[in-house]
Amino acid sequence: MIIFDNIVSTLQQTGGISILFNELEKRLQRDKVAFSKVDYKEAGFPHSQKQHKRFLERYRACQVTTQNNKTIFHSTYYRTPSKKSNLLTVTTVHDFTYERYVGGIKRAVHSTQKNHAINNSDIIICVSQNTKNDLLEYLPKTPNNKIHVVHNGVSEGFTPINPTHIENQVLFVGQRGGYKNFSSAIYALSMVKDIRISCVGGGSFTNSELAFLEKNIPGRYAHLGYITEEQLNKEYNKSIALIYPSLYEGFGIPILEAMRAGCPVISGHNSSIPEVAGDSALLLERGSPDEIKDALNSLSNKELREKLISQGLVQSNKFSWERTFTETLALYQTLLPYPLLNSAID
Repeated sequence: MIIFDNIVSTLQQTGGISILFNELEKRLQRDKVAFSKVDYKEAGFPHSQKQHKRFLERYRACQVTTQNNKTIFHSTYYRTPSKKSNLLTVTTVHDFTYERYVGGIKRAVHSTQKNHAINNSDIIICVSQNTKNDLLEYLPKTPNNKIHVVHNGVSEGFTPINPTHIENQVLFVGQRGGYKNFSSAIYALSMVKDIRISCVGGGSFTNSELAFLEKNIPGRYAHLGYITEEQLNKEYNKSIALIYPSLYEGFGIPILEAMRAGCPVISGHNSSIPEVAGDSALLLERGSPDEIKDALNSLSNKELREKLISQGLVQSNKFSWERTFTETLALYQTLLPYPLLNSAID
């Protein structure tokens, strides 16, 4: 039996962590692996264990009900079960953003919870080699034989659409604050005529963001909200590039989405990004406005653009959610060395 603690659903509408566990869940059900999840919403799939959301639920041990002493507990966001005796625990480590870019009480609370989960897990999954390196930097006493790298994947729904008219648009996907380096993208666009930026996810523009945008690129910006995968694929297809100048990533799923859709990528040369992008993106040493501007201008070279698109399609094909699932299931089976597959759900 596999149990997911679906706490991430209470923390975010979408994002890489949600995508990862949704993809795993779909395949566990498809392959009839005995599976349940602890859920905190009224609407849940039939095998959910509905729990009342307690005060500060995300920071508390998860209440798990199981009659099976051969059960794996896998939290979506750094929690451990309240009764550990009969449960084997798997923790996925997504990044060390808080440790590198957040200070004070927020970092202390987050790191304490994350470290507790890591130190009390039977298996630790890191979404990139870079994340594993960070884990060993911050928690050097973690047994190396417990740590396994399983890369995130990318949906097959992202694909080139032919023919597609490229518009004077660049795309920015995800959160925009702090280390995401959104301001550098805007300063770069202020030095380039006519190109607008469309943002996806990350919440609506704040008043301060709107003032900043209007000052630097008046009338050349839009927030598309939370759109479907099909809609996002269309946006990638019609964009000059995905601008992803983040100063740190645990993985960076939008890089692969853009590549699969045939959209060139401009991103930072740091953390996990070279591991994900390979040689198939324009990688920036500092992520400065001038670097972004020069990278954008270089994409007017048809030969370079076509080369990046071709290489991006090859690079993105190295990653898939099916591979992520297969490797994750194999790790589950090292803890429960009896057949998990075809254990039909009642």
